[in-house]
Amino acid sequence: MTEEVTFAREVDAPPETVFDTFTRADGQDAFYGQDDPAWIVESECDLRVGGVWSVRFGESHDRLYRHDHVFRLIDRPSRIVVDTTETRLDGTTLEFETEWSFAACDGKTLMTMIQRGLPTAELRREHLAGVPNAFARLERTIGDSKEAG
Repeated sequence: MTEEVTFAREVDAPPETVFDTFTRADGQDAFYGQDDPAWIVESECDLRVGGVWSVRFGESHDRLYRHDHVFRLIDRPSRIVVDTTETRLDGTTLEFETEWSFAACDGKTLMTMIQRGLPTAELRREHLAGVPNAFARLERTIGDSKEAG
């Protein structure tokens, strides 16, 4: 049996803004980052079906996780589906599907992330642990862009 991770958050911006920020370098850095200034995020993204979004992140250069997302569906501004290969610190890999959706909700966006195919409840808990911070940092980046604009 596989486990699924689902997390949703209402973001104070329209879907186009949330989608576009999420798919830009600053949004990707925010999503995988931490508030620790020593935290490392290295992200490269080829935003097209079949393209790869490769992210390396962690506390030091010798302790980086890696997510390689291959885009299966890009439907701006409502949905992205990727096949994810996660390379863990011990060198093992884990394959699963990740979907992000961006639904209009009274001038805001309900952003939802679903990860499907996680084989254990322990991995589900581990993956869910960092997601609230990822969404909060993305929303902060959107707010900072509004203030700068």
